[in-house]
Amino acid sequence: MTVNIKRILKQLGDDYKVINAEGHILGRLCSVIAKRLLNGEKIVVVNAEKAIITGDKYMVFQRYKEKYDRGSKEKGPYFPRHPEKIFKRTVRGMLPWKSRRGREAYRRLRVFIGVPEELKGKDFEVVECALYEKICKTDKYVTLADVSRYLGFRGV
Repeated sequence: MTVNIKRILKQLGDDYKVINAEGHILGRLCSVIAKRLLNGEKIVVVNAEKAIITGDKYMVFQRYKEKYDRGSKEKGPYFPRHPEKIFKRTVRGMLPWKSRRGREAYRRLRVFIGVPEELKGKDFEVVECALYEKICKTDKYVTLADVSRYLGFRGV
């Protein structure tokens, strides 16, 4: 499946911010992004697979495996395996999803694995309050790519 990045960025317009998720803690970064989306910003996230989830490796894997196995094949709820979709799902959980305002904010978010060719020359924004080096004192963490590989995604 090929993603037409030019079309996606054209839909978003010209006034979007590009955030590099590499080395950021997933939950903290998603909460900052959710707040900014609600304020009307358009945000593009690159390197989503390099976001960090803190905690013991096997406990994190078990928690995400429970979410993935929940529900039935026919009715759901469905939990994604792709790292960019897990990232978007995490942001969605921090938005008022049942209101029109939350759904419109969610439409202003685009997430990519790696850095697309069209965004190579752009300046990437770093969210200081979500950086792993500045916050955490633990060495127990796992990347979003590892979690999605554990769930069965073969792309990263």
